[in-house]
Amino acid sequence: MAHSYETPVPDYRINGFEAATMQIAEDFSSATLTDDLFVTLADHHSTDGCDSYLLLYDRAAIWDIPGTAEYVSLHIARDVEQRTFAFASERHPVAPLAQNWLIGRGYPKEAAEVSNHGPRPADALTARLEDLLRVNPGNRYEVLDHYTDNPCSFDFGVEVRTLVHDSHPDAAEAPYRLFLEETTKDLRSYTVREGAFTTAEAADTWAMERDSPFPLAPAPPGKVDRRAAAARARSTVRGNSLAVAPASVSPPRSAGPPPTRPRGGTL
Repeated sequence: MAHSYETPVPDYRINGFEAATMQIAEDFSSATLTDDLFVTLADHHSTDGCDSYLLLYDRAAIWDIPGTAEYVSLHIARDVEQRTFAFASERHPVAPLAQNWLIGRGYPKEAAEVSNHGPRPADALTARLEDLLRVNPGNRYEVLDHYTDNPCSFDFGVEVRTLVHDSHPDAAEAPYRLFLEETTKDLRSYTVREGAFTTAEAADTWAMERDSPFPLAPAPPGKVDRRAAAARARSTVRGNSLAVAPASVSPPRSAGPPPTRPRGGTL
């Protein structure tokens, strides 16, 4: 699957503005250090000029410490009278969590759709589970850990593991949920499955050992196709324990761009 790597720098719309403080200036410079390798999946700019929201895919993440999350959400807040700006940003392992963060900061849900630069959901269950993470009804999910296993090769797929605590009463017996996202090696499609565990340690042990089928949680309401109902995670995937990715570091400039795989649904 062909992808274009000539992507423009994200539209921050801060020309003529200065950072409100020196610390904000330094933090913004750090957060956008590798923005020539950002792919803009969605952006929205308020009509009054005060706010901009961006969902970005960071192609430089593969050069960071293993496990680093690849999605970056960015909210820029401007004081149009003082001509200054502040911002907040956060990394996320999957696009729906980045969308949830932006929505929580004021991004209108109906404002835009994420650009489709990469693989598509393989089935209806994947789409429904992504909707749950995006909406996070009643703040039921608390993200505890995550790990992105991207070998940057067309010989292997990409796997992202996101461990959450589910506070919904229906999950009381197994409240630790592992969302397992697997992208095919040709980057054409991906699946998301939800595993149910009694403890966080049990989820981590499964991720490391893969000596039993993925313990699927009951599917959320909606139509489920036979592929989704029968799905189990592969037992031969590389086993790395869950770990929250640290802040990004600058990639080696001699390295070429990796295969890109950003995707997402409607904000």
